[in-house]
Formats: sequence, structure tokens, C-alpha cells
Amino acid sequence: MKWLVLLGLVAFSECIVKIPLRRVKTMRKALSEKNMLNSFLKEHAYRVSPISSRSSNLTIHPLRNIMNMLYVGNITIGTPPQEFQVVFDTGSSDLWVPSIFCNSPACYTYAIFNHLKSSTFRPTRRIFTIKYSSGWIKGAVAYDTVRIGDLVSIDQAFGLSVLADGFEGMPFDGILGLNYPNISVSGAIPIFDNLKNQGAISEPVFAFYLNKNKREGSVVMFGGVDHRYYNGELNWVPLIQAGDWRVHMDSISMKKKVIACSGGCEALLYTGTSLIQGPSSLVDNIHKLIGTTPQGSKHYVSCLTINTLPSIVFTINGINYPVPARAYILKDSRGECYTTFKANSWSPSTETWILGDVFLRRYFSVFDRGNDRIGLAQAV
Repeated sequence: MKWLVLLGLVAFSECIVKIPLRRVKTMRKALSEKNMLNSFLKEHAYRVSPISSRSSNLTIHPLRNIMNMLYVGNITIGTPPQEFQVVFDTGSSDLWVPSIFCNSPACYTYAIFNHLKSSTFRPTRRIFTIKYSSGWIKGAVAYDTVRIGDLVSIDQAFGLSVLADGFEGMPFDGILGLNYPNISVSGAIPIFDNLKNQGAISEPVFAFYLNKNKREGSVVMFGGVDHRYYNGELNWVPLIQAGDWRVHMDSISMKKKVIACSGGCEALLYTGTSLIQGPSSLVDNIHKLIGTTPQGSKHYVSCLTINTLPSIVFTINGINYPVPARAYILKDSRGECYTTFKANSWSPSTETWILGDVFLRRYFSVFDRGNDRIGLAQAV
């Protein structure tokens, strides 16, 4: 989250589990809209319905969309299960939720794990600190049973936060990382690896379908791919190296003219990141080409110009992935339009872009741990 992992073209049909996602605003600047968000949540109170449609080995949970930003889904921890809403994040590898010992204001409004109520809880003496672009958490590592729908990870390592900063007012409880094990800050084996090692999934693959402007429909799939969520064939992109969801990108262009990533660069596909992030000078150039007006941390355009603004094309492994203006322009709480391009808060030695949910809403994404690659196709 920096604030979010198939052999050939095979249609996997065994042990596919789909977990619905909820969409929420995650950036710290969203706190300026906190009153509106709290009113929305109060008006649309929601809990996961026990009535889930099931077909063979397919599990689907209901979801809702909040403000067209980040996506979260429900999991349970402990015996009997305690429910939490977490971000499914390909940008990190750790699972954590708040502990009953958390005294930070960020924990006051969240679901809190009570280890005293779980018969399968196992503590450790290991502590950890995770820093995100929007804040940080500190806590201790523990073990317990974790469930994602019908998937069960026994004796799963996870974090219990006792201190947190930067997450106040955010309507989710924790984060579930889906990156490689070497990215884990706590040193825990990620839940996807445990599910794979325990034989809970038939194929080492998961996939995301993220929609926009709909309260229902978004899912994360574990153990296979449902072709009904994309058109055409999947285009496979090899990772630069195993260990992170990072690929080589050929260029970024507008009106057939390269505007960034000239000569190639790196791209991270992170579901826990809401926007498209890149080097500040190149993001500034894109804003200039679009004709934005800066206001605070955002860059605005007239909502009347959206249909006239050009698409921005991301070329990856020789395939063009256009993102039209109606996808990279969003509306704030006042109904004014702003771009979803943002300067990176870090400065890698190589030009690096993060393709977050703005990009992934357009393209169904498959994260193939078995072959260290990502599949992309036009989402339905």
C-alpha cells in the first residue's frame, strides 16, 4: 500500500474462491471529507450477508463501493471468528489488525481483535513497525486461524497493532498484504503462501476485478481465474525479478507522443494504491499537458472538458493500455474534477511508476506466483 499477487492460458476451474471487495478512500487528505464519509456510512450501514451464492468450489461475498477509491473485503480471525475489514494490498506482504492494547486514536473506531476470546490464539515475543506513505503502525506478531471466505489458513502469522498514526478516520480495520514473502516487514509467512502450502488453493494465482461507480461487483479471486470478468485474452508480462509485482514498462504516451517513461521504466501494480504515481517532474508535465490548476495537493480541471481530454496510454510488453480521461479524472466532495496523477513521495534510482486502482479498474489483473508474471486484459 504505499498510502493497496497460471500456467499458459489455462482456465482454472478448481478451488476458485472469490472475495468481494469494498471500495474506500484511503489517503490521509480524505480526512477533509470525514464528515461526509461518516454520514454515508451511517446512512448505508452494512454487514456481510450470510446469504452467499455458491457454485461448486466458488464462493462470492457481497460488497459495496465507497467513494470510488480503495477496495477492502472481509476476513475473520480466531476461534470463534472475529470479523475485520481489510485492504487487499499487492504492495505489501503483512496482515495486521488492531489489538485490544492499541491506545492510538486510530484504533478507537475500528474492530479490535480480542485474543482472550480466541481458543486458537498463539502469542510471540516478536515486534515490528511498518511504515506506509500515509502513516505507520507498531505491534506484535501472533498466530491464529484466519479465514477469507471459505479459505482457511491455520496457525497464520499476523500483526496486532498497539500504536498507529495516519489512519484516523479511515473506514477499514487493517491490511492484508499479497506481495512476495521477502517484502514482509514482520518476517511472517504471508497468508497467500500459507494457503498455497496448506493445499487450500489448487493454483498459486490470484486475480482482481475492480469496478467503478457500482456498489457491487468487485472481487479478488484465489486459486484460479474466471474469464467472465475480462474480454479477449490475457496478456502476460514477466516480472523484472521474483520478489515484487514489478514489471518493465515501455512508455507512457498521449496523442501518440511519448510524455514519460522514455526509453523504458519500471511499473509496480499495487491494488492498495488509489492513484497513478510517478516522478514529480514527469507528473508535473502531464498536469501541464492536461491543463490543470493546482489547489492544495490536487490538480483540477473543468468537469466540462473531460470528454475532450486525451487518453493516456501505458505501453507494457508491447501492448497498449489506454486510460481515458473519464478514468483518470475523479470528483471530490464538492463535485469538482481533479486528476489522479500524483508525485511519488520517494525517489528511486530508476524511473518508477505505481499503477494503482485507476489503472487496475480498466484492466483485469492476474498475479501469478507460480510463473512470476502478471496477466492483464480489458475488464468487462
